Amino acid sequence: MRRGTARARRLSAVLAAAALLVSGCGEEIDPRKLPGVYRNEDGGRIELSADGTFTATAVTTDEGAEPADFSGTWDYEKPDTSDDFVYLGVQDGGLGATGGIQLYVEDQDSLFFRLDPDGPVTQTYDRAH
Repeated sequence: MRRGTARARRLSAVLAAAALLVSGCGEEIDPRKLPGVYRNEDGGRIELSADGTFTATAVTTDEGAEPADFSGTWDYEKPDTSDDFVYLGVQDGGLGATGGIQLYVEDQDSLFFRLDPDGPVTQTYDRAH
Protein backbone atom coordinates (compact mmCIF):
# COMPACT_ATOMS: atom_id res chain seq x y z
CA MET A 1 0.00 0.00 0.00
CA ARG A 2 2.84 2.38 0.71
CA ARG A 3 4.06 2.14 -2.84
CA GLY A 4 0.61 3.07 -4.19
CA THR A 5 0.42 6.05 -1.84
CA ALA A 6 3.81 7.33 -3.02
CA ARG A 7 2.69 7.02 -6.65
CA ALA A 8 -0.52 8.87 -5.88
CA ARG A 9 1.45 11.69 -4.21
CA ARG A 10 3.83 11.96 -7.18
CA LEU A 11 0.91 11.99 -9.61
CA SER A 12 -0.80 14.70 -7.57
CA ALA A 13 2.38 16.79 -7.55
CA VAL A 14 2.82 16.41 -11.32
CA LEU A 15 -0.82 17.36 -11.97
CA ALA A 16 -0.56 20.40 -9.67
CA ALA A 17 2.61 21.57 -11.43
CA ALA A 18 0.98 21.10 -14.85
CA ALA A 19 -2.06 23.11 -13.73
CA LEU A 20 0.18 25.97 -12.63
CA LEU A 21 2.03 25.95 -15.95
CA VAL A 22 -1.18 25.95 -17.97
CA SER A 23 -2.78 28.74 -15.93
CA GLY A 24 0.30 30.90 -16.43
CA CYS A 25 0.26 30.48 -20.21
CA GLY A 26 -2.52 32.98 -20.92
CA GLU A 27 -1.53 36.18 -22.66
CA GLU A 28 -1.29 39.12 -20.29
CA ILE A 29 -3.32 42.04 -21.64
CA ASP A 30 -1.71 45.48 -21.72
CA PRO A 31 -4.59 47.99 -21.65
CA ARG A 32 -2.31 50.65 -23.16
CA LYS A 33 -2.15 48.54 -26.34
CA LEU A 34 -5.94 48.15 -26.69
CA PRO A 35 -6.61 51.47 -28.48
CA GLY A 36 -7.26 50.92 -32.17
CA VAL A 37 -9.96 49.94 -34.63
CA TYR A 38 -11.72 46.57 -34.38
CA ARG A 39 -14.09 45.18 -37.02
CA ASN A 40 -16.35 42.18 -37.40
CA GLU A 41 -17.45 40.26 -40.48
CA ASP A 42 -20.89 41.93 -40.46
CA GLY A 43 -19.45 45.44 -40.97
CA GLY A 44 -19.46 46.50 -37.33
CA ARG A 45 -16.66 48.80 -36.20
CA ILE A 46 -15.44 49.78 -32.72
CA GLU A 47 -12.70 52.33 -32.22
CA LEU A 48 -11.05 52.57 -28.80
CA SER A 49 -9.10 55.83 -28.52
CA ALA A 50 -6.06 56.33 -26.28
CA ASP A 51 -7.87 59.19 -24.50
CA GLY A 52 -10.44 56.73 -23.06
CA THR A 53 -13.26 57.45 -25.53
CA PHE A 54 -14.80 55.11 -28.08
CA THR A 55 -17.11 55.12 -31.08
CA ALA A 56 -19.11 52.17 -32.34
CA THR A 57 -20.65 52.02 -35.81
CA ALA A 58 -23.12 49.38 -37.03
CA VAL A 59 -22.53 47.29 -33.90
CA THR A 60 -24.94 44.58 -32.75
CA THR A 61 -24.64 43.93 -29.01
CA ASP A 62 -27.67 41.67 -28.63
CA GLU A 63 -28.85 38.67 -30.61
CA GLY A 64 -31.58 39.71 -33.04
CA ALA A 65 -31.07 43.44 -32.43
CA GLU A 66 -30.53 45.92 -35.23
CA PRO A 67 -27.02 47.37 -35.64
CA ALA A 68 -26.59 50.66 -33.77
CA ASP A 69 -24.16 53.57 -33.61
CA PHE A 70 -23.11 54.80 -30.16
CA SER A 71 -20.17 56.37 -28.34
CA GLY A 72 -18.85 57.19 -24.91
CA THR A 73 -15.92 56.27 -22.69
CA TRP A 74 -14.10 53.00 -22.16
CA ASP A 75 -12.10 51.51 -19.31
CA TYR A 76 -10.25 48.20 -18.97
CA GLU A 77 -11.45 46.01 -16.08
CA LYS A 78 -9.62 42.99 -14.69
CA PRO A 79 -11.90 41.48 -12.04
CA ASP A 80 -10.74 38.56 -9.91
CA THR A 81 -13.97 36.63 -10.42
CA SER A 82 -14.55 36.84 -14.18
CA ASP A 83 -12.89 37.39 -17.55
CA ASP A 84 -11.16 40.68 -18.34
CA PHE A 85 -13.35 43.16 -20.19
CA VAL A 86 -13.53 46.65 -21.58
CA TYR A 87 -16.42 48.55 -19.99
CA LEU A 88 -18.07 50.76 -22.58
CA GLY A 89 -19.84 53.64 -20.82
CA VAL A 90 -22.46 54.50 -23.44
CA GLN A 91 -23.25 58.22 -23.54
CA ASP A 92 -24.71 58.68 -27.00
CA GLY A 93 -26.46 56.49 -29.47
CA GLY A 94 -29.11 53.99 -30.33
CA LEU A 95 -29.01 51.62 -27.36
CA GLY A 96 -31.91 53.17 -25.48
CA ALA A 97 -31.52 53.26 -21.70
CA THR A 98 -28.37 51.12 -21.62
CA GLY A 99 -25.70 52.81 -19.51
CA GLY A 100 -22.84 50.47 -20.29
CA ILE A 101 -21.75 47.26 -21.95
CA GLN A 102 -19.03 44.74 -21.26
CA LEU A 103 -16.80 44.01 -24.26
CA TYR A 104 -14.69 40.99 -23.34
CA VAL A 105 -10.99 40.73 -24.15
CA GLU A 106 -9.82 37.57 -25.93
CA ASP A 107 -6.29 38.86 -26.51
CA GLN A 108 -4.61 42.10 -27.65
CA ASP A 109 -6.26 41.78 -31.07
CA SER A 110 -9.73 40.31 -30.38
CA LEU A 111 -12.72 41.61 -28.45
CA PHE A 112 -16.18 40.05 -28.15
CA PHE A 113 -19.69 40.50 -26.76
CA ARG A 114 -21.61 37.91 -24.71
CA LEU A 115 -25.22 38.30 -23.61
CA ASP A 116 -24.55 36.21 -20.52
CA PRO A 117 -21.10 36.44 -18.84
CA ASP A 118 -21.02 32.63 -18.77
CA GLY A 119 -22.71 32.17 -22.15
CA PRO A 120 -21.47 31.86 -25.72
CA VAL A 121 -19.84 34.63 -27.73
CA THR A 122 -22.39 36.63 -29.76
CA GLN A 123 -20.13 39.02 -31.72
CA THR A 124 -16.34 39.03 -32.27
CA TYR A 125 -14.31 42.06 -33.31
CA ASP A 126 -10.74 41.73 -34.59
CA ARG A 127 -8.14 44.47 -34.76
CA ALA A 128 -8.02 46.06 -38.22
CA HIS A 129 -4.53 46.07 -39.70
